[in-house]
Amino acid sequence: MVVQGEDILPIYAISERYRRITNNDFIVSSSFTYIINSKSQFFERNFSQLRFKIEGAGSLLNALTATYKVVNTEGSTKNKIFGVEYAQYAKAEVDFIKHFPIAKQSSLAFRSFLGIAIPYGNSDNIPFSQSYFAGGTTDNRGFKAYRLGPGSSGSILDYNEANMKITLNLEYRFPILGALKGALFTDVGNIWNVADNTRFDEYKFKDLSSLKDVGLSTGFGLRYDFNFFVIRLDMGIPTYDPAQEMSNRWIKKFRIKETVFNFGINYPF
Repeated sequence: MVVQGEDILPIYAISERYRRITNNDFIVSSSFTYIINSKSQFFERNFSQLRFKIEGAGSLLNALTATYKVVNTEGSTKNKIFGVEYAQYAKAEVDFIKHFPIAKQSSLAFRSFLGIAIPYGNSDNIPFSQSYFAGGTTDNRGFKAYRLGPGSSGSILDYNEANMKITLNLEYRFPILGALKGALFTDVGNIWNVADNTRFDEYKFKDLSSLKDVGLSTGFGLRYDFNFFVIRLDMGIPTYDPAQEMSNRWIKKFRIKETVFNFGINYPF
């Protein structure tokens, strides 16, 4: 039997899902996080937060186990510890949040996030647990978790992840009645592969032209504020879907069945 054409993608999806789920990684990492937060009171509405994080894994193990090598199925050598290949990567993240009041009880909330993790040395890919996904209740709310990206690939896998992520969120929050609050939001972003071992071009972030493959969601949210926590329902619409052909990426007609319902505790950012 010869497999060709469109039949290759489902077979690849099954193979890749099995490989990612069953792959063993030994991770020894260290990280440094620096946070600047202007919030001085719990209920303060006008504040900003900037978080930097850097992380590295595998360098110490690489120095200690350089003499213990095995040949893998591709014919290259990999170091092991306790019989498991250890992960080697460098990771960096920048996360900025800004809240500012518009009226007495209304406010704007903005978030931007950039994260990238580069495998090197003993690793060809980032471990699944250290990779990024797009979509979901605190991310791009018009898409279900793991169902956006990488790039314009169309999410052919069950768990779509990559090693680079860009996200922008903007939310207008306003009172409705008593403890019941409302929100209008826009989410923009996607995930891509950079300097990673991937076979599909649509997965890759090549240059700024790849930003045409961001996903855009718009929507409306309801929140009930108990003072010490918030119950949240956000209804997101995939307004611009990078998985479609360029001429069909913008939503042309609203359909309730395409709405993604996101339940959560507390605000998304």
